[in-house]
Amino acid sequence: MTSHESEVYTVAPEMPAMFDGMKLAAVATILYVVVRCLNLKSPTAPPDLTYQDTVLNRFLLKSCPLLTKELKWDSSLKMTHGHSESLHDSLSCVVQPPANGAALTGGLMEDTTARWRSVMVAVGSVRYIPPLLWGKSGHLQTALYGKLGRVSSPHPTGLRKYLPMQDGATATFDLFEPLADHQSGANITMVICPGIGNHSEKHYIRTFVDYSQRQGYRCAVLNHLGALPNIELTSPRMFTYGCTWEFAAMVGYIKKTYPQTQLIVVGFSLGGNIVCKFLGENRANQERVLCCVSVCQGYSALRQALRFLSTAYFSVLSSAQETFLQWDQCRRFYNFLMADNMKKIILSHRDSLFGRGSPKMVDADLRRLYTATSLMQIDDNIMRKFHGHNSLKEYYEKESCVHFIHNVNVPLLLVNSADDPLVHDSLLTIPRTLAEKKENVVFALTLHGGHLGFFEGAVLFPQPLTWMDKVIVGYANAMCQWEKHKPACQSQGASAAETKCSDSTS
Repeated sequence: MTSHESEVYTVAPEMPAMFDGMKLAAVATILYVVVRCLNLKSPTAPPDLTYQDTVLNRFLLKSCPLLTKELKWDSSLKMTHGHSESLHDSLSCVVQPPANGAALTGGLMEDTTARWRSVMVAVGSVRYIPPLLWGKSGHLQTALYGKLGRVSSPHPTGLRKYLPMQDGATATFDLFEPLADHQSGANITMVICPGIGNHSEKHYIRTFVDYSQRQGYRCAVLNHLGALPNIELTSPRMFTYGCTWEFAAMVGYIKKTYPQTQLIVVGFSLGGNIVCKFLGENRANQERVLCCVSVCQGYSALRQALRFLSTAYFSVLSSAQETFLQWDQCRRFYNFLMADNMKKIILSHRDSLFGRGSPKMVDADLRRLYTATSLMQIDDNIMRKFHGHNSLKEYYEKESCVHFIHNVNVPLLLVNSADDPLVHDSLLTIPRTLAEKKENVVFALTLHGGHLGFFEGAVLFPQPLTWMDKVIVGYANAMCQWEKHKPACQSQGASAAETKCSDSTS
């Protein structure tokens, strides 16, 4: 046997073992990538809450367990705190004000002011649990929402209303009557503003409306101008990032048609910007409004920080536009997809927007639209011109709710997800700081949920109803109960008021 044959003989048996090692390494790499991409190691956790300690906020968080903090809503709660068996007593032992402004534990920040107005940054006890295999990925939550909206979506039956606007446009909304009496016995209407390019026929809207109807709410859902494929525009204008005209017309119709009804204002994504801007534009817009809920909005679409404003929480703003062009969290890719959808909506109304009756649009704008790859390009070439803004910066400044949200004085719940790929972390400074400064604001930040996803489920298949749907209705129910017993609550001391109101909901 030659030396060459000997070498071949000794090496050959080791080759299968080497290949097996490479296979194991490849499998391990794939598993590592899957675990990282699906975020499987991330723990489930209840939402982080930022709010001020007031009698109303205590009552709301106690009455809406999806947003409550630290307490265990079962028999273990009584044993943990060693107080009365009533829920009120268990809550009071956590949120009683400290003596002489001393520092608190359990999530309460040190109070340095003469009046005890602690800002509580707490962790809730009722966990939002997403589907095990994919629910901890904000991208998959967002993708499932974007592709399907919801699973097994119901088909609520409503009546479409047409409202002529002063500029010749025709606003439309769908009206859905309640399917049951509300638990408070009150006449309550939810006025709902969907996300960008959305309308009442979207699955996530249908699911939420059906659930709200069964809880005793009348629902009015705005169809963004130009969003419905079978409704032609009657003027050379469509919806924009912050135009409140159509929403105001819908709210005005509801107030006039139902003079006894009270309103719950709900906005999703872009709709959250619109409803907060609407309420803050004019104090009269807040009349007969019990509360407002905004989910997954970005708060500011400005190109850069608003340095010329002296207000502290305005000075730390980051621009949604600036962060939306970054590639981290695939935001640039999402931007491209949404821009493509906007192009389809605009081009479906090409004759109305670019025809002879449109003095604001020219053929050059249409050519730029075809080549646009981001929402910012579309906003600059098309959207800002609907309202005569001279620049993109001016358009974002005038249509961003961040200039108006501090004027909202009705109870305001702001919900965001930490893994939302469309909303940059820096933008969450706005609602957090607002909740620290205003008593009527509660900011809830979930660990998972993506953008308007918030799917729940055991392992693989999501449930038809999401955490988002349940928390909005739960918060609204609590506000209705508070309103029903408010005179008694306000005329008594804080402790007695909470006991009265909590008894009414038990």
